[in-house]
Amino acid sequence: MKTFVTTWIIALCFVAGCSKSGSDKDSANKKSEPTKTETAGHAAKDVVPGSHEDWCGEHQVPESQCTRCNAELIAAFKATNDWCAEHGLPESQCLKCNPDLKIVRPPKK
Repeated sequence: MKTFVTTWIIALCFVAGCSKSGSDKDSANKKSEPTKTETAGHAAKDVVPGSHEDWCGEHQVPESQCTRCNAELIAAFKATNDWCAEHGLPESQCLKCNPDLKIVRPPKK
């Protein structure tokens, strides 16, 4: 019986330690953690297209031309025959079809 009670006490301590509620201090720290978008290196919505800041760090292309982040851009690339149907991205960004392609981020000014 003593082993049974000890096991339950340990289990309750484990469950209490895994509680997601946390203290106010923990909640404040979680609010300041970067979001997935910030850690992935996406540009802000108001950047100038073609600028250094216009960069999708996740896909290594200009954010203003990133069809993987903004599917609404796909129609424009297809309309200009700049689309790789096999890989689902603009031909001008398809490194699988064009391994020598260099997509370079503009320098900071």
